[in-house]
Amino acid sequence: MKLGIGAISFGPKAKVNLDLVKRAEELGFDCAWTAEAYGNDAVTTATWVLANTTKIKAGTAIMQMPARTPAMTAMTAMTLDHLSEGRFILGLGPSGPQVVEGWHGVPYGKPLLRTKEYIEIIRKIWAREAPLTYEGEHYTIPNTGPGTTGLGKPLKSILHGNPEIPIYTASISPNGLRTSAEVADGVFPMMLDPEKVGETYLSYLEEGFAKAGGGKSMKDFTILPGVTVIVSDDIEKARMPIKANMALYIGGMGARDKNFYNDLAKRLGYEEAAVQIQDLFLDGKKMEATAAVPDELVDAVHLVGPADRIRDRLGAWKDARAAGLVNGMNIGTPQPEALEILAEELL
Repeated sequence: MKLGIGAISFGPKAKVNLDLVKRAEELGFDCAWTAEAYGNDAVTTATWVLANTTKIKAGTAIMQMPARTPAMTAMTAMTLDHLSEGRFILGLGPSGPQVVEGWHGVPYGKPLLRTKEYIEIIRKIWAREAPLTYEGEHYTIPNTGPGTTGLGKPLKSILHGNPEIPIYTASISPNGLRTSAEVADGVFPMMLDPEKVGETYLSYLEEGFAKAGGGKSMKDFTILPGVTVIVSDDIEKARMPIKANMALYIGGMGARDKNFYNDLAKRLGYEEAAVQIQDLFLDGKKMEATAAVPDELVDAVHLVGPADRIRDRLGAWKDARAAGLVNGMNIGTPQPEALEILAEELL
């Protein structure tokens, strides 16, 4: 089982929990992950992790594609791959229209088409088989559109890239999962129940593998779901911050008729709760929305409670791994003891 560790949390000050990352590295964790929204960026924090470690990989979950040209992302990934001696993982995502248009000030466009074009361009740059040219809906290289000089010409990267740098995408919708399986090397989803992987994730991934061709399968792909782990004898108290976060996503991350997290909660079997959470959250009743998140949903996708309770629940993850359904977990926790339990049980 590949184990990852979340290295940062969002807030008014940029922070990287290096002590926790280094403990994860000592325990044999595979990777540490940074992120960005509309505050700290994911690249600087990933660089900080790589510069302060020697074995653990670092990845970006996610670099926002509309914020950077594909060439800039390819350059960044190549540089970090070289300087870290192959320890960088490129994690990409389209972000959401609120951030893309409201923060970066660019059109949101078609996120799945952008993902395909973006990754195709990056892989062409890394391969260095010819000077870069590309004709797509989102990207045309060299650019010949309005305002251009006509002086642009195809270029080949000075830096020799590594075509084997892994690319992961953030996806939970059926079409997003199909796209990830088709063009990427891994996916980091939210809210994965190890007992329901087939109906919520795997069937869509298999459709993407088929479109990719070449016999691509789960053997060539990593599912790295985000899993919060809190070791505590007070289960109810430990669940509360998780419920608040889940209420935000299920209730407020998107419009009433277009919320991928709400749709996922329904696919997991919590349709009535998903509707109630969204109604309460969008009515401004955030505390009530938090209280409406079922204990069963929290326990299905996260690990909360005394150490023995967590070890018992890890049995479902072990079964999913043995069946070839899940091959990784990205752990969110501030507790070294949580990392130690996971390493003992899964590594």
